[in-house]
Amino acid sequence: MAAVASPWLQDHLAYNFRPKLYYGQVVWIDKIRTENGFSEYRWNEDAPHGYGYGAYGEFFWGDGAGFKVLTDADVAPISPDVDPNEKKIAANLDYQTLSCFEGNTEVYFCRIASGLGYDPSTGQASDKLATPVGNLLTHWKIVSLNMTAGTYQAGYSTPAVPWNTMISGDGVAIHGAFWHNAFGEKRSHGCINVSPEDAKWIFRWTTPYVSLAQTELRVSLPDHGTIVLSTETKV
Repeated sequence: MAAVASPWLQDHLAYNFRPKLYYGQVVWIDKIRTENGFSEYRWNEDAPHGYGYGAYGEFFWGDGAGFKVLTDADVAPISPDVDPNEKKIAANLDYQTLSCFEGNTEVYFCRIASGLGYDPSTGQASDKLATPVGNLLTHWKIVSLNMTAGTYQAGYSTPAVPWNTMISGDGVAIHGAFWHNAFGEKRSHGCINVSPEDAKWIFRWTTPYVSLAQTELRVSLPDHGTIVLSTETKV
């Protein structure tokens, strides 16, 4: 086996955990083979496309029966007839909730897991990993993202994070979290974690809309898509 570069895979191999994909992940598939008597898909974590924006270049083969190929319906816009300026998201970090509004009508609600209020490496209160508050602007959307950052004590390395709606810089997004079910409590490194199903709905509903042919879309600030109002009571 070639040298392993990605931290998440190094960690798996060190503990004899077989690398696997989980329900809700979205991966980039670029090849199909049938030499073993059944269809296998190649998951490409290399970077010609910018696969993952932080991926380390590994390739994996998996049984094609375990994959669902995305179709246009999976990314079809929700409520495209509604004026984009009438669409807004309210993220309440006190109650760990997210609501999508069309005008004054709430059309979607889900629980979230926002950024931690302490530094995991020291256990002390800190805003370093907190989700930003204020008017956050949707400016980059991508169906799959490799998220690797931080330090040994407080870092993370997670491939194939699904349905990313970036709302602050290149690091804070509303995205699907397939690795936990602790929605309703703070636990992320700044992002707004939601279930993969919720993340997909939000991805399709927010602007700018992203087609399957595009798989991602960026807009240059100050232009932006849907506004996310993030609020928290400081005590």
